[in-house]
Amino acid sequence: QWERLWFLILTSSFFLTLVWFYFWWEVQNDYNEINWFLYNRMGYWSDWSIPILVTTAAGFTYITVLLILALCHIAVGQQMNLHWLHKIGLMTTLITTMVTMSSIAQLWDDEWEMVFISLQATAPFLHIGALAAVTALSWLIAGQFARTEKATSQMLMFTAYLAVVVALYLVPLTISSPCIMERKALGPKPAIIGHRGAPMLAPENTLMSFQKAVEQKIYGVQADVVLSYDGVPFLMHDKTLRRTTNVEEVFPERAYEHSSMFNWTDLEKLNAGEWFLKNDPFWTAGSLSRSDYLEAANQSVCKLADMLEVIKDNTSLILNFQNLPPAHPYYSTYINITLETILASGIRQQAMMWLPDMERQLVRQIAPGFQQTSGLKLDAERMREKGIVKLNLRYTKVTNEDIRDYTMANLSVNLYTVNEPWLYSILWCAGVQSVTSDSSHVLRKVPFPIWLMPPDEYHLIWITSDLISFIIIVGVFIFQKPAPDIPLLPCRWRLGSIRTYNPEQIMLSAAVRRSSRDVKIMKEKLIFSEINNGVETTDELSLCSENGY
Repeated sequence: QWERLWFLILTSSFFLTLVWFYFWWEVQNDYNEINWFLYNRMGYWSDWSIPILVTTAAGFTYITVLLILALCHIAVGQQMNLHWLHKIGLMTTLITTMVTMSSIAQLWDDEWEMVFISLQATAPFLHIGALAAVTALSWLIAGQFARTEKATSQMLMFTAYLAVVVALYLVPLTISSPCIMERKALGPKPAIIGHRGAPMLAPENTLMSFQKAVEQKIYGVQADVVLSYDGVPFLMHDKTLRRTTNVEEVFPERAYEHSSMFNWTDLEKLNAGEWFLKNDPFWTAGSLSRSDYLEAANQSVCKLADMLEVIKDNTSLILNFQNLPPAHPYYSTYINITLETILASGIRQQAMMWLPDMERQLVRQIAPGFQQTSGLKLDAERMREKGIVKLNLRYTKVTNEDIRDYTMANLSVNLYTVNEPWLYSILWCAGVQSVTSDSSHVLRKVPFPIWLMPPDEYHLIWITSDLISFIIIVGVFIFQKPAPDIPLLPCRWRLGSIRTYNPEQIMLSAAVRRSSRDVKIMKEKLIFSEINNGVETTDELSLCSENGY
């Protein structure tokens, strides 16, 4: 009973670590966002993504090896005899995985939406992999079925396995992916908007970052604007200057002040590039050329006017506005000051996507050419009433049906932050018009969705895979089935298996002190194996007959 319990725990641990490993592998798209989230919680920057990924991969590999060895034991009729060190390792892995998963669920429940989105890209391939694994297990299941004497146990085993197989055969009925479509139905490639410039190639929200974005010839850029204490619009994402400047060295007593409470003369003294080379948030600093490395190290806080001068000719712009503290002298007029700066730059009004809801009516009167954009999910009718023509949302906030409805209503959708080619491909197939990305230099080189499959072709692959699996499983069960009239082949296979897998060679706890009962059982099995090695064919047939084979 204890051996069965430990096998159940081992199997549960395998599936749990598999789900966690899959989740953490797929959220690579959001690693920087996760690190920023943890930075705000803990107060210091640290790249947690890679250590978690490595630990998860190690735990999953360990559990997988244990499960494979356990199945080998079962295949030859042996108990697992799991060593106590493995039991501790198994429980530690299981508990750690459960705690980590529950922590992510509580701190960042939105991120679990990534699993369902990623399945649109991976489900057809995961289905084939799962089908292959369950088909391979048929040899083990059939062997156990043949060795089991009780008809009730046989029926339960066969029914459970059959239920799993049938469920896998029918899983494709539930798979829905926008990339299962005809090639002629594929829409145009989504436009790319650089998130805070080109943050993988230069420090975010700096002049160098926007220059790199313009060099990529992408559709637009996104920036975060805030107003200094003396009324100068500048670019900064965080509320404080700690993460992206050396404010703790220059003004240590003011490190936790809101960035808008600094005069521009103080902001000019700060370095806004060294943090990028030190923290290397995207693991790209090492790939910079010598000249780019030196340029990045000498970046300063960027004025909005300087950025507009770089991008005004050929690039569109989305601006996020940071709310000012009530004590700020320009608390009630910062929208007007920022708007004046934008208009004075000479940028085309049609290239400007206006995101803030504050003073939207005033902005529409002064700059009627601005594309009114909403950061909140609204229905098409409400958007028309407010004069909004574009939505700017996180990619987890909309469904394929939402995108289709907005497109039919002639409304544009921009989704952020999209960094991985597979996610870009899924959104491309779904019909998204544009995406905001940290990796614009990567996505611009994606010529076509990673995979695109016509429905007829997908159905053919699905049915063919199921048929092959069914034929193999039926063949295995026929081969393993006890046959009283022809007992030789199955019996030889079983005896040969016992001879091939010496119990002393396959124990999970190799050099372990055993109880006298374990030693006695081992000796009996070894003696039985030696006897069978020396019997003649007629004796084997007699033995098979006597044991009911």
